[in-house]
Amino acid sequence: MASSPTSSSYSSHPSPFVASSSAESNFAGLPVMAMRNRIVEKILENRVTLIVGETGCGKSSQVPQFLLEENMEPILCTQPRRFAVVAVARMVAKARNCEVGGDVGYHIGHSRVFSARSKIVFKTAGVLLDEMREKGLKALKYKVIFLDEVHERSVESDLVLVCVKQFLLKNNDLRVVLMSATADISRYREYFKDLGRGERVEVLAIPPSTGKSIIYQRKVSYLEQVIELLGMESEDLSLKYCSGQSPIMAEANFKAEVHKLIHNLVLYIHKSEPDIEKSILVFLPTLYALEQQWFLLKPFSECFKVHILHRSIDTEQALKAMRIWKSHRKIILATNIAESSVTIPKVGYVIDSCRSLQVFWDSNRKKDSSELVWVSKSQAEQRKGRTGRTCDGHVYRLVTRLFFNQLEDYEPPAILRLSLRQQVLLICCAESRAINDPKALLQKAMDPPEPHVVEDALNLLVHIRALEKASPRGHHEPTFYGRLLASFSLSFDASLLIIKFGERGMLREGIVFGILMDLQPLPILSPFGQENLFVEYIDYYYSGNSKNTGLGRKEVLYMGNLSAFQFWQCAFKDKWRLERLKQILKVENKEDTQIPLTKVEEEWCLFHYLVQPALHQVTESYDEILHSLHCVRPKFLVISDSLPSYYDPYVWHTCHLECEQKGETDALAVGDEHLEVDSELRRCVAVPFAGCSDSQTDNMARNLALIVKEMRIQLTEDASEEQHRFLNDDNSHVAGGASLCKFFINGLCNRGSHCLFSHSLQAKRPVCKFFFSLQGCRNGDSCFFSHDSGTLAVSGSDLSLCNQDDRDTDAESLMKFFPASSLDGCIVLLDDTDLHFSSHFAYYYDPSCIISTSSQPDPLIPDPSGIKILWGLSHPYQTIMSRAGENTVPWNEVKCILWFPRFDHEYKEGQKSLVQTFFEYLAIRILADSLHEVVVILTMNNIRFSQLQVEKMARDSFFFLRESFTFDESSFGELFDEVTTRKSILTSKPVSYVFDLHPPTDVQFGDYKMLLHQHFHHIY
Repeated sequence: MASSPTSSSYSSHPSPFVASSSAESNFAGLPVMAMRNRIVEKILENRVTLIVGETGCGKSSQVPQFLLEENMEPILCTQPRRFAVVAVARMVAKARNCEVGGDVGYHIGHSRVFSARSKIVFKTAGVLLDEMREKGLKALKYKVIFLDEVHERSVESDLVLVCVKQFLLKNNDLRVVLMSATADISRYREYFKDLGRGERVEVLAIPPSTGKSIIYQRKVSYLEQVIELLGMESEDLSLKYCSGQSPIMAEANFKAEVHKLIHNLVLYIHKSEPDIEKSILVFLPTLYALEQQWFLLKPFSECFKVHILHRSIDTEQALKAMRIWKSHRKIILATNIAESSVTIPKVGYVIDSCRSLQVFWDSNRKKDSSELVWVSKSQAEQRKGRTGRTCDGHVYRLVTRLFFNQLEDYEPPAILRLSLRQQVLLICCAESRAINDPKALLQKAMDPPEPHVVEDALNLLVHIRALEKASPRGHHEPTFYGRLLASFSLSFDASLLIIKFGERGMLREGIVFGILMDLQPLPILSPFGQENLFVEYIDYYYSGNSKNTGLGRKEVLYMGNLSAFQFWQCAFKDKWRLERLKQILKVENKEDTQIPLTKVEEEWCLFHYLVQPALHQVTESYDEILHSLHCVRPKFLVISDSLPSYYDPYVWHTCHLECEQKGETDALAVGDEHLEVDSELRRCVAVPFAGCSDSQTDNMARNLALIVKEMRIQLTEDASEEQHRFLNDDNSHVAGGASLCKFFINGLCNRGSHCLFSHSLQAKRPVCKFFFSLQGCRNGDSCFFSHDSGTLAVSGSDLSLCNQDDRDTDAESLMKFFPASSLDGCIVLLDDTDLHFSSHFAYYYDPSCIISTSSQPDPLIPDPSGIKILWGLSHPYQTIMSRAGENTVPWNEVKCILWFPRFDHEYKEGQKSLVQTFFEYLAIRILADSLHEVVVILTMNNIRFSQLQVEKMARDSFFFLRESFTFDESSFGELFDEVTTRKSILTSKPVSYVFDLHPPTDVQFGDYKMLLHQHFHHIY
């Protein structure tokens, strides 16, 4: 095979990416360096500056540093892609000899690697857009904002541009720097001409080279020269390789002949180029095209190291393409992810297929779709710029010169191709009034969308009750439901799916499904170019009957990955949660208390065909979404039980490892180099890994299928219709009568009058199962089956569950967890220092059943209320872990534990540490003493609960949230834990959170309870 990018032998050749001893030696020869003073001067003089320079001139990495050296900080830099954000941030950090996350940081998706002291922060345009929506002008708390690669006209980039322009009108001190190699200068000058009297966009052009620069040559060849070079037939080139004579007439199909041509060209370059370090970068439009080319290279594994750059490849894995190999020639197969921003060292050759994958709104399928298109000249120039940066370069364009000259100058902006429903909702939910009117704001875009597109999006959002309009001419205002949809930092469909799962009482599983819909790569390993292996790996986690559950292909994929995520949680994470509890008690007397978790986890994931970074990404996104919901407290959050479905029944797994030859599995991302040294890989053969057909899983699958159908119907039906339909589990039709016989239509039915289906053309058509799945139907209007949602029965969602929790507070909500009498046990209030809550409880509950602890010294005065008070116990150590014979809590009598945390300082990490210690100590106590019936109730402000991520810390010690309700301060005393908020969607109130301990089974991890009991009572 063409070797995977994870092999071990590579060169430490210096490059603009790889660390070097001196930043100056790496960058001194860049063309941008000669213009340093002029660039700084013009940016200081002008509010908007456009820097145009060839790819590789150093503008992305150096210009922000120029301003930093002039104390123009903090600085924000946006890039169009996550890959570029991480790569450029690391390159700048290396140049400044600092750690990423310190002076230089980045933010992509839910991954934040920066701090308050970061001076340069790199972000995607989407992240900045979310921050401007949430914080308004405060999101632009920077001295300078760089918008890099502005020629890439994504919706996010265009909206960032229009929002930044609106805020520029209010902030005279802000400096905006636009950068590109191929931007249309006149368009940007025109766009910013109305900033202020006498103001203009200053344009700085960076010359290709200076006297100090090393001048690298770039040669461009077209299809005619390639064919001549390879000695192939030269007749009808455009027709054979481009399907036509011009881009207007020819579809951008990717024929087998093109794949063969690329392959032959790669082999020719390899044979004729003596410098093995010069690599070949091949631009292909789709993942499938990457796989096909990879298959052709497999027999040449002794010659090539193949790297893949695609959004489905983990960022860390993709960054390995930066390496320079001395033993093999590096081949990089890439989509347009490699077009801009990043210098891949020693790229000597670029093969440009001149095709790209473009996303558009498909009115037939009623969803975003994609199609192959010809690139623009601007894109082709960007691709050309990937070579000639660190060595001489040669570009091969696989179209004729005449064909190339007819390409569009620039690609059409995405804002003109998409439905904009999510963007319209996000704009309506913006806190700043300067950017919260979608009609007004979108008309200020550089290329405004058609008014009917915005109107259609508004009508849909009103139809699903995400927006409401007070009057015919009034402003569209987001409902609580709409603000929820906009709060998850996920796609529109993924956010909607989460809420619908919440309505069915399965919120936490819904959150994972929503994240998986947007995630690339997914947790289950997808061996590159081996679809059959990928299907096999999915079967290891989920192999349910799709006919019984109604799942489509994508839904099966997500079910498998949900099961894989849950399997990782219970089989691996639970083990290490237990290890941490043992570590606290020093059960195994380890001198080294630092468990090498990362390395062990890497290997474990490899054994079970899982992608470790993807699992971590799901976890981070899950916690962020869940804790944001705790800030707003919708009703569906309150009614949902956090106990995972895999705990009932608990899924247990015992690994059985066997070795296999590496050649048997060509996984692209199988781990780091230390796992690649051996010629064998260990795999767990105890498959399937998860319970594939239990009732819990089947129920989850059926709910997923029903929710997807409900979503598709809701989003595809006519927004002007206000019909109320009801969806049955068997997808039955509202009207009676047999469905149309598809064999009769095709003249193939031989049953005549005995046919169970109708032979009347007036009969209803059966429903298309693809159209109402996540996959969608590719046949559009030509499909035999019905795409009419009116033929389906649709269940109306219970929108009341999407409202904020407004239940009345009462004492009974809390007291129902107390023992009925002293014979049944007692309650303990931990760390009630001044007995504030204990005295209130004594009015409503038998004082003899109340035990309170206080860190105050014993006043030696009997308490008249009859409450048993344990004085002088610091919390949580002495209250929970006190030694035998001391003034201890009678734990064998305790049925309910209450804690009202009081934080003596505002240091957030200190508060988190206290809560984490509380859960860890309490888990040890309950497990060691087998206190199975104990209920734990924490009462605190819900915003603080969210900020401290209390549910996550509880889960890490096996405590799961059973329910929550507003704390009755009028009965039990004021909480004195107020957190203020200005956001309209947030609610700030005292809430009681009820937790149960659900430890893993002894079958999975042995008799750990006895072990904890022995060591706990030996010490205490």
